[in-house]
Amino acid sequence: MNIVILTQNDPFYLAENLAYLFSKIKKNINICGSVVFDVSPFGKKEKFYFKAKKTCDIFGFYFFMRYSWLYLKNKLDKNKNVFSVLKRHGIPIINLEEDINSIKSIKEIRKYQPDLLISIAANRIFKKQIIELAPKGCLNLHTALLPKYRGLLPSFWVLKNNEEHTGVSVFFVDEGIDSGPILVQKTINIGDKTMEQLIKCTKKLGMDAVNEAIELIYLGEYKVIENDPSKSSYYTFPTKKDVKEFFQAGKKFF
Repeated sequence: MNIVILTQNDPFYLAENLAYLFSKIKKNINICGSVVFDVSPFGKKEKFYFKAKKTCDIFGFYFFMRYSWLYLKNKLDKNKNVFSVLKRHGIPIINLEEDINSIKSIKEIRKYQPDLLISIAANRIFKKQIIELAPKGCLNLHTALLPKYRGLLPSFWVLKNNEEHTGVSVFFVDEGIDSGPILVQKTINIGDKTMEQLIKCTKKLGMDAVNEAIELIYLGEYKVIENDPSKSSYYTFPTKKDVKEFFQAGKKFF
């Protein structure tokens, strides 16, 4: 079974987790290529200056300085670079000259003859042509227990809302936002984890869920879980007020 991975060059957590995923995938599964989008950690494409200013204004100076330092540190570490991980595992980079949903891009991806597409932090909205490109569908990983906590930064919101547990969901992409039928879910207790610890836990747990989903699709024996819209909740980018309430709830970023 051929798989194309759709992802981004995230400088923090993604590279090492992709390496973990690739180490678990069985030999009869072929990752035949990967599209790597420009990094956009909060789901919106903005110029670097505006991203930096927005991060500092909303999350605070210490948050900004910590992640600026991690960004610079990780830039020098090949294990933190998505392109390096893909190269080390012999996975070709699929270079797209246009938007992922364009006819030209679809033709380029189709050359790799994927049976399945998997989006992992791909930070793009896929239209019908991409969703239906591969015969076995398109999966996406979301680090929350859908249908709750659709949207951005679920690790922040579950902490702010004092949830006792969270988890990850691997689902079939449709034309909505985090709304397709769910294939695999895994749950963890939050306990006294910081947001950084929770992100690390859910990222790795997510790779286990993706691997399980791949095996289920390969075997062709699975049942989907309804992603019930009547039970859904959607969250977007937090405000300064949300961050203040996060701290008032006794939560920590790191």
